[in-house]
Amino acid sequence: MSDPLMDGQAREVMIKGRVIAVFRHDGRLYAMDGMCAHQGGPVAEGIVEHGCVTCPWHGWQYELETGIQTVNRQPLQETFQIRETKGNVEILI
Repeated sequence: MSDPLMDGQAREVMIKGRVIAVFRHDGRLYAMDGMCAHQGGPVAEGIVEHGCVTCPWHGWQYELETGIQTVNRQPLQETFQIRETKGNVEILI
């Protein structure tokens, strides 16, 4: 990612042909599949609160750290290892 991601922001990136949603929440970075498991909504455009993101299309919520859907408690969103080194964000896919 070329521009720094500030706390509370999210961004969609393409990696190896996949849409990835990247979040910085409470000082930590998170990365997950950028297309909602429900109907492919843009997860990075969702609202983040209490460590969860809510898809803007139909309100499905996922834990940022695990990708677990908060109602059925199933891991529906794939998550990825992410780190920041010397200002560069790296995502392992």
